[in-house]
Amino acid sequence: MTIRGRLVIAGAALLGASALFVSQGAAVADPHGSTERPSPSQSTSLRTLAAQSGLRIGTAVNMDALASDAAYKAIAAGQFSTVSPENVMKWDTVEPTQGTYNWAPADQLVAFAQQNGQLVRGHTLVWHNQLPAWLSQALPSMSSADVAALLKKHITDEVTHFKGKIWQWDVVNEAFNDDGTLRDSIWLQKLGPAYIADAFRWAHAADPKALLFYNDYNIEYTGPKSNAVYSYVQQLKAQGVPIQGVGFQTHLDTQYGLPDLQNNLQRFSDLGLKVAETEVDVRTTLPVTPVEQNAQVAGYTSTLQACLAVRSCLSYTVWGFGDAYSWVPGVFAGEGAADIYDANLQPKAEYTALQQTLALAAAPARDDRR
Repeated sequence: MTIRGRLVIAGAALLGASALFVSQGAAVADPHGSTERPSPSQSTSLRTLAAQSGLRIGTAVNMDALASDAAYKAIAAGQFSTVSPENVMKWDTVEPTQGTYNWAPADQLVAFAQQNGQLVRGHTLVWHNQLPAWLSQALPSMSSADVAALLKKHITDEVTHFKGKIWQWDVVNEAFNDDGTLRDSIWLQKLGPAYIADAFRWAHAADPKALLFYNDYNIEYTGPKSNAVYSYVQQLKAQGVPIQGVGFQTHLDTQYGLPDLQNNLQRFSDLGLKVAETEVDVRTTLPVTPVEQNAQVAGYTSTLQACLAVRSCLSYTVWGFGDAYSWVPGVFAGEGAADIYDANLQPKAEYTALQQTLALAAAPARDDRR
């Protein structure tokens, strides 16, 4: 989960896109031009359909729900081929007291994934939020050398603990502002911009086989932030920094326009990078009207089509799947219904749209999707 202010995005009204979808069973466009595949049944899982195109489809997992809600656990196991931790790999959870690690919740998620034939996206190693209290209190008075040593130790310890078990790591998360400047985080203040490259080097040294990603929101849209991230990762590649991918969080809102996501995924791919949609949801104002739900269907469909159309798009991950467990209402007052299952864990039109989009997709050669 990423906590942030309201998205400020230019673009055509998303509601205009809703005219493409007149019902839960409406046909969806295939980015590869094929319309010959049959419509899926409700029993056809997203992971089965995604496998036809070589795509991994995933979800963020709420570990409390996984432990207490049998229906939630069954959906998480049966519908998705990758999982991401909502919170249990963040610094405040894994090291609540300095030098004392709490790996148990994250280990449980990894074990769940292994039991269900799923890959794991590690989230996240370096972020300005959800730092343990002891660290937040200590950082302002620490020297740059001590901060660098502490950050290196954290990254090395966590990546080493999960070595060989993580497919993709979100190494650095949300390091840029919407205007394209670097975020004035404690890491930038203490270490300067070099902390980003160093984080990737340290993570790679700890697990050379893991795919290392930079992850951010609002880079789905061409503009100052997306352009700045593009230029920065281009520089990292030129310097030989071991960055393999960029994650596009893809938190959308029906108040704003659909992003030019396929073009953005493709231009980052053209740098020789993998790309992924890492935190997809489409929120709207409550109560939901049919027009707004159609707009949500349009958002889910277009974002999945964008990933399918770009050869190096490895995975498409929804940030949670059930509205009862969504982060959105707690952050955006008056908004919600952002997920593909409702509050009773029944599939919504958004779920069916993903099914249909996957069923219609062609099966091109893919980069290393595993």
